[in-house]
Amino acid sequence: MNWSFQLYSARNFQPWEGVLKTLGELGYKQVEGFGGVYDDPKAFRAELDKNGLSMPTGHFSIDALENDFDGVRRTADALGITLVICPYLLAEQRPADAAGWRGFGERLAKVGETAQKAGYGFAWHNHDFEFKTLADGSVPQDHILTSAPDIGWEMDVAWVVRGGVDPLPWIEKHGKRISAIHVKDMAKPGEGLDEDGWSDVGHGTIDWAGLIKALRAKSVAKYYVMEQDNPNDIERFARRSLASVKAY
Repeated sequence: MNWSFQLYSARNFQPWEGVLKTLGELGYKQVEGFGGVYDDPKAFRAELDKNGLSMPTGHFSIDALENDFDGVRRTADALGITLVICPYLLAEQRPADAAGWRGFGERLAKVGETAQKAGYGFAWHNHDFEFKTLADGSVPQDHILTSAPDIGWEMDVAWVVRGGVDPLPWIEKHGKRISAIHVKDMAKPGEGLDEDGWSDVGHGTIDWAGLIKALRAKSVAKYYVMEQDNPNDIERFARRSLASVKAY
């Protein structure tokens, strides 16, 4: 299978030409885009091509998706993106109750309809806040998935765990909607202190060998995307993480 790499992980290790060269040399075939690489999509595509990389998935803000879908489409087409992903909702924009989260899910459903009509897949990417219990005992992620029944889910497993939730029941229940995975690991106690508590994949506390087995069996995920939100050595993270997952 092809292992991808979320370029957000490398935002502090410029220039991009060097990052892409390193990823290609390490054996990656795919990368995932985010806003920081969309300034000149055609030029970035040329660098991808040069290093034997493709970009089938990309993150786009809710603002861009709702208010400038034509711009999203132009960027996606230039880079070869076929699965468009909404990655985040700013803290000040997050609803406080179940009704608010259902409303947000309905917004995502409308974006999904627009994307589907234009020929793209569409998915929501989680962090930990979607799993924080609301006053009525429910969690936002349930409201999002229920209110937007036709969109996919890019499951960031480590953020699910950081949200205090076991990912396996969610994989069991929603596997047919999980179109992509963020493969990220949490540091062992006392480690990763300068990396926001994250670690190289396979060197932390998350049972990735078991999770990948479950995801292959229960989900429809086509993309397994390596990510570390704040690595101190991008080459080491990319190299060791790829070696770990290839062994599973």
